[in-house]
Amino acid sequence: MNEISLFRLYALRAAYLLIVVGLGIQVWPDIIHRDQPWELMQGVVTCVLAAVSILALFGLRYPLRMLPLLIFELVWKSLWLALVFVPLHVANQVDAGTAATAFACVLGVVFLIVIPWPYVMRNYVTAPGDRWR
Repeated sequence: MNEISLFRLYALRAAYLLIVVGLGIQVWPDIIHRDQPWELMQGVVTCVLAAVSILALFGLRYPLRMLPLLIFELVWKSLWLALVFVPLHVANQVDAGTAATAFACVLGVVFLIVIPWPYVMRNYVTAPGDRWR
């Protein structure tokens, strides 16, 4: 743990806090004040985002152990921008909701900056895997 600076640990905690607050404002009011059942995909999306916000709370305490959560956030936001937003933008079909989602995903660039990539490489990519049996 000494290989990661205290500044970087606080930057990671700030990223987790951004997730907690952002999703807390957007998702949890819909969960708490829901008056009718959700459609299938809306329910799935809401529950996944709620789970991410809960897991991000663990990131405040364990910023390095919860790095896969930040990587997940970075990957899904990058995929959404590339596969959904860019084609809509090229076709000039971006509505207000899509633009708002794109803005939120672009904010995910902060994850790219705060993730300690050498640590990720050493501990997730080049480290030996766990035994299979």
